[in-house]
Order: sequence, then structure tokens, then C-alpha cells
Amino acid sequence: MTTTRPKIVLAGGSGFLGRALVRWFDKQGWETSVLSRSPDAIAAPAKPVLWDGATLGDWRRELEGATALVNLAGRSVNCRYHEANRREILLSRINPTRVLGDAIGRCANPPKVWLNSSTATIYKHSIEQPMDEATGVIAGTPAVKDVFSVDVAQAWERVFDEAPAPQTRKVALRTAMVLATEQGTVFRVLRRLARCGLGGAMAGGKQYMSWIHETDFCRAVEWLIDRDEVSGPVNVTAPQPMANRDVMRLLREVCGVRLGLPAARWMLEIGAVFLRTETELILKSRRVVPARLLASGFEFCFADLRSAVADLEAKLAHPSHDQGGTSLSAAKGVVS
Repeated sequence: MTTTRPKIVLAGGSGFLGRALVRWFDKQGWETSVLSRSPDAIAAPAKPVLWDGATLGDWRRELEGATALVNLAGRSVNCRYHEANRREILLSRINPTRVLGDAIGRCANPPKVWLNSSTATIYKHSIEQPMDEATGVIAGTPAVKDVFSVDVAQAWERVFDEAPAPQTRKVALRTAMVLATEQGTVFRVLRRLARCGLGGAMAGGKQYMSWIHETDFCRAVEWLIDRDEVSGPVNVTAPQPMANRDVMRLLREVCGVRLGLPAARWMLEIGAVFLRTETELILKSRRVVPARLLASGFEFCFADLRSAVADLEAKLAHPSHDQGGTSLSAAKGVVS
């Protein structure tokens, strides 16, 4: 007798988070499909499916009977926020969300759950107050140049909320920085700064960094798929955000570098121009905590940054051992 495997559809899943989820769900025995503008770049075991992220097409058939849809589509914010990039950042988020809602509305057997990317940046810049889903303040702070990002996050969630999907549970993933060993990710960038002697406090270093280990990100996605009682916004972040100066001190310690040159704000502003990025990514204090995840019973494999960094360093030292983590039920003894 044959059994039907659960199926997950990843929209815009060609980036590193999409690849991580493909590896994770394949290990759990799921069928995976990836909607991408570049299907030739999608590697097995995922099924590549062409879409443009804006218009309905044959890709919508992938949603029929799917267990879960996860929308990861969105242009990287690691760029200068000039007018053209601002427009692309906004449209690359709201257009895929809107057309996925349209496609779900046309399904005879729609996905049981739709997890749509959002961002922990939606909360106000805060050093003193932790931001959870119930009490967190949603607002921009001009002093750290995050008003545009907060506006985009609100527009993104508004389109998601308004999408008519009465048979599909919806969860907005307010995800923090995901730490992984892949080149170009935030962990590799900060680690390189520490190793080069530039791992000092940035702009005073009091601002908080919210983060989550790649394994816990994948586990949280699976956990939320399985929790029928959870809908609406969920902070996907580890429970212990850390101040920038403490993050850099830990990285220096792990890398065996005694000193790290601090960077004043004016130095960061100049550097951002040459690196074609924005200082908001460093200046904003994201003190975001996962109240709803913890209340639902989720247990983190990597609740503190030291354990997360130790695991990532071990994977860099032994890359052949980095195979994408363990099953949800085995990790930390969690029973779903």
C-alpha cells in the first residue's frame, strides 16, 4: 500500500533559507516544490516550478492538496535604499503575497496552512523593552533610519492579512537574523570582521541583535505547520537577544582575537556607502522575543548565542558533518 507524503511548497525558495528548508523537510520525508524565477537553479530533491511572483500561471496547481505553503519571496534589503531599490523591495514582497492569496482562493483543495515571511524589524527600535507579539510597539525610529523598513513590513503583513483564504490557517513569520555557515550570511560577515580585528562595538554597541540558528528556524517552521491552534504573527527568534558589543566580544573570543577596533557611527555611515548597504542593519536595536513560540511549547536547540556560535564553528571545522540537523521529535526531546 502506498502512502501520500505531506507536501510543502516554498515560494521564492531559491535563497539560503529555501535551501535549508528543502534539506530539512526532505529529511522528514516531505515532498518539496520550489516556486522560482530561476527553476534551473533549484537542486534536487526539490521540484522546481517556474513563476514570476506577480501573475497567476500553471504554478498554482502546486498548491492543490499541499499541506503547507511557505512564502519566502522578497528582494534582499542589503542594498542602498534609493528610490528604485525601495520600490523593488516593496513590490517583491507584496506582489508575491497578493498573487499567492489569489491562487489559494482558486484552489479546490487549498493548503492547510500558509506561512508568510515578515520581519522582526517591524518592531520599534528598543534597548530597554523586549518586544513580543502582544506588547511590542510597531513604529519606525528616524534616528536609526528604519522608517522605510517598518512601513514595508506593515504593508507586507496587511496584504497577507487581507488575502481571502478562509480554509487556510495563516501565520506571519516575524523572523530575526538567521545564523548559518553559508557564505554571505550574517554570521559569516560578523565572524570575518572579528577575525580581521574589526570586531569591536559598533556605534556604542548598546543596540540589541535578535537572531535564530538555522536549525531552530527550520524546526520552528515545522512546529508552526503542525500547530493548528497558532495563527497570526509569530516572532521567529531565539529567546535571548544580545547587545552588539557582547555579540562582537563573543565572536572575538571564539575566533581567538583579543582586540577589536570599535566603529563610531560616522565610520559606519562611510563604510555603508562603499559596501552599498544601509547602516540601519547595524544601528537598529532589535530586542525581539518569541513569546508565542515559547507559549506553544517550542523548545530551542540553541537558546543562547554561545551555543549557537559553538555549533556553527564546529560545522565550519568539519563541513562534511553539516547535513542539516535532526528531526523535530528528536531535537531537544520535543514531542509534538
